[in-house]
Amino acid sequence: MDRSCVKCLKTMVIFLNFLCWLCGAFVVAFGEFQMMHSMFASLITTFWPIYPANTLVVTGTIVTCVCYLGVLGGLKENRCMLISFFILLFILMLVELAMASVFLVYSREIDTYFEKDLMQSLEIYRQSHPEGNKTIKDDFDAVQHLFRCCGVHGEADWKGNVPISCCTEDPCNTLSHTNWQEGCLLKLRNWSARNYLSTGAGVVTMFIIQFICLSITVPLFCHFSRHGLGYK
Repeated sequence: MDRSCVKCLKTMVIFLNFLCWLCGAFVVAFGEFQMMHSMFASLITTFWPIYPANTLVVTGTIVTCVCYLGVLGGLKENRCMLISFFILLFILMLVELAMASVFLVYSREIDTYFEKDLMQSLEIYRQSHPEGNKTIKDDFDAVQHLFRCCGVHGEADWKGNVPISCCTEDPCNTLSHTNWQEGCLLKLRNWSARNYLSTGAGVVTMFIIQFICLSITVPLFCHFSRHGLGYK
């Protein structure tokens, strides 16, 4: 392999890893933003580790660290860094594939837990005294107001004790008012599906970049090995 080809591979490794590092940093920032502005985290507790914001932060952090190692390995032409980057990136890609498979296989179970958690949160809200469970109450009120829905399956879930956040009028300052008839379960499922779809699209994009990085790291590492380079 001539020097110009090696230089081209090295440039590609550095550029693609830097691009992947930027994507990872953006994913972390976006996940943190979702965490700070999320109004639904307290209502869905069973599968909180795979909540979109948590998934973004964890995945983005790992990708950022691994790709930074790849950038350093390419810049310093260091075989130790390159082989460490290759192994870590390969493991990361396997984890991403495993997570995608879990989402596909257990999508129905996740929907069941979604409904169960919402019903449990509604019962806590309904049976609490006015000053109790402030977080759940605020989050449920925010969901009903934002998505224009009432209860989990409908207004009947509240069993006559319907909160003011179900009111169709804004502001709702009359004693006799109309409430939203549609439940929040379907709307929250659709919202969650859109979030996971955007998260999945980002993960697929990073997966493609990672695969290209993995492919061009091998010939570069082999060249350094054949010529005894890469440990200085």
